[in-house]
Amino acid sequence: MVCNKIIIFSIGVAVGTFLVIIGGVLIPVGNGIVHQTINKEGVIEEGTLAYENWIQTGSPVYRQFWLFDVKNPSEIQNYGYKPVLEQRGPYTYRVRSLQKSNVTINDNYTVSYLQPYSAIFEPTMSMGLETDTLTALNLAAAAAPSLLPVLLHGMVNKVLKKVNASLFQIKTVKELLWGYEDPLLKKLTPKDPIIGIFYPYNGTADGYYNVFTGKDDISNVGIIDRWRNKKKLPFWNDSYCDMINGTDGSSFPPFLHNENKVFFFSSDICRSIYAEYEQKISVNGIPVHRFVIPPEALASYVENPDNHCYCKDPAISENCTFGGILGISACKEGKPIYISLPHFLYASDEIVNSINGMRPNKEEHETFLDVEPVTGFTLRIAKRIQINLMFKPSKKIEILRNIKEATYFPLLWLNETATVDDETAKLFKESLIDPTIALGISQLTLMCLGGLLLIPCAIGLCISLCMTSRPKKAESYKNDNAR
Repeated sequence: MVCNKIIIFSIGVAVGTFLVIIGGVLIPVGNGIVHQTINKEGVIEEGTLAYENWIQTGSPVYRQFWLFDVKNPSEIQNYGYKPVLEQRGPYTYRVRSLQKSNVTINDNYTVSYLQPYSAIFEPTMSMGLETDTLTALNLAAAAAPSLLPVLLHGMVNKVLKKVNASLFQIKTVKELLWGYEDPLLKKLTPKDPIIGIFYPYNGTADGYYNVFTGKDDISNVGIIDRWRNKKKLPFWNDSYCDMINGTDGSSFPPFLHNENKVFFFSSDICRSIYAEYEQKISVNGIPVHRFVIPPEALASYVENPDNHCYCKDPAISENCTFGGILGISACKEGKPIYISLPHFLYASDEIVNSINGMRPNKEEHETFLDVEPVTGFTLRIAKRIQINLMFKPSKKIEILRNIKEATYFPLLWLNETATVDDETAKLFKESLIDPTIALGISQLTLMCLGGLLLIPCAIGLCISLCMTSRPKKAESYKNDNAR
């Protein structure tokens, strides 16, 4: 009877050990299959899943605009009062609807391309029409003092009076976004008298990109090698700030499980920036890592010394101690444009408090990217930016004479957003997520079953072996006494 138990327990130990070993072996085998799949499908070349999503975004990308309506224009111009603003919107446009053009493969290791701009108004996703009017800053009049030397301010004042221009004007949403003929520019630069926050846009591009395909090294896929045929930016005159780091944000190199930061370059802000890991969440049933732009990324050099080279005008920004705002005039033809997060989120109190109507809120105004960590694909993004125009006092320009100090004036804020659609999410899950989960469940099941069988059988075998040895010891003791 005991011998039978020993045989049964021994078989149980052998089977349990076998199951544990098989489950353990499946781990590197499964990981190898996943890596092999990513190495094949993650490369930017025709026929791969990565290429299909890269050449043209499968999910619709939208830009939502919230414009600021000025409620006290005459008080600002005549008495230097604090601006009172009210946001209007969103006015939603579909963008990035065109596929990349001028695609050229360079020795299989990099690919160059243009991303054409397009914007199609989506009235059903908007809180109003493009023909809505609002009181807004006079872009040309406010920017002129920064663009022209002081010696020419008197001439500008004469032209402004001649065309009866004010510091503020009533314009439609469409005019402010995409351009209108300005009477001041018509007098000063008659060849191109059009001005708008995003003029020109449709049919343009922000320059050639050259990115790694990942064919020689998958850890480089999507990383920008050159922009406008340059490896460094020409804006900041600093080796650190002029670096072009990371991707364009639409995807990242795969296997991001242990990454605390992801880097990407945005021509909208003329610099590279980073986002930090915040938490694990789910997008359409797919586990993702959320990365957010932290306050330090736009902080002053006092709080973040790495940002010392982004301040180009110390006099205006209180010796570069103001944080949360970035002057980008160096890449915008000298125009006094400043970028921040919406409602001056994370900006210095002096900036936030200089405007009535700013209500910064992390959940509504932060920029985040939800990235699937195995493939590196960004499945949801909310890129939020506020565009501000700085104007300052001028003794020679009448409409600016009563302005008390340099003002970072919010024009609008935007949210460029995209979320993987249901069809793409389903394909993504069926081709990668579900097989990976199934493989993981198989591994765990085999190891658990093996463990559940191995441990009790090993204990039973030990007990049975002990029991078979006891009678022999007792009989040997009796024989010794008989002698």
